[in-house]
Amino acid sequence: MSDFAWATDPGPLIALTGLLGLLVGSFLNVVILRLPKRLEHDWRSQARELLGHEHADESAPPDLVRTGSHCPSCKHRLSALDNVPLVSWLALRGRCRYCGVRISWQYPLVELLTALASAAIAWKLGFGWPLAAGLVFTWTLIAASGIDARTQLLPDQLTLPLLWLGLVLSLVSMFVTPSSAIVGAAIGYLSLWSVYWLFKLATGKEGMGYGDFKLLAALGAWMGPMSLLPIVLLSSLIGAIVGGTMLALRGQDRSTPIPFGPFIAAAGWVWFLAGDKLGAMYQAYFTLAH
Repeated sequence: MSDFAWATDPGPLIALTGLLGLLVGSFLNVVILRLPKRLEHDWRSQARELLGHEHADESAPPDLVRTGSHCPSCKHRLSALDNVPLVSWLALRGRCRYCGVRISWQYPLVELLTALASAAIAWKLGFGWPLAAGLVFTWTLIAASGIDARTQLLPDQLTLPLLWLGLVLSLVSMFVTPSSAIVGAAIGYLSLWSVYWLFKLATGKEGMGYGDFKLLAALGAWMGPMSLLPIVLLSSLIGAIVGGTMLALRGQDRSTPIPFGPFIAAAGWVWFLAGDKLGAMYQAYFTLAH
């Protein structure tokens, strides 16, 4: 099908991209669950080597690709029918076929979210290289958010490649110019870095992690410096609403730490998808108000 056909009838492209997102979402679940364990294993091995300790008899966690999926409870290897994205979870009514233990909501939620977000990117960008880049951007944000939500860790293995990819794409001005990408990355990192140190000097506590700095730097590389203030404001609003609701439902007080990475990622993705429209709406409202 030609580019012209995709342009005149984007429905098939959106549907196919959503289906692709559903499949990728299944893999993102693997990344969210396994990557932190792989990193922790590597860090312990490196620490023992640097300290000169004897090598511990510790088996490596499953890798991201070669090791097949299995039930976290009974460890039974899952068949292909057990791994159909979203469909298997619905057919099994959210329980393991072999031991009956309830399967986490994370699996269908990540798959559905990835499908919908991928379809939205296809609707926004249409057929072409920007779509491929936008999908990588979206999938990386989902994986990083899932890991941060579970472990309060934003791995460099996700944030730094996203940052570098944004800088490289700026060389062909796919989304922003090279100067805009460089300035956006620098301001994105230094803005949160400054807030971190001001908060630490004032309170003696750490308000956020370095992964948040790198994530905002990556968003700045993809969308330029003018996107950063709206992203920070929007992420703060989302964090206040969602984070406050989560703490209330769990019966926890406001001193309980919550990961900020998912809120930055969500705000960044929303601005990537609809920043032009949101900016125009705000400007129109501001003009009418004055």
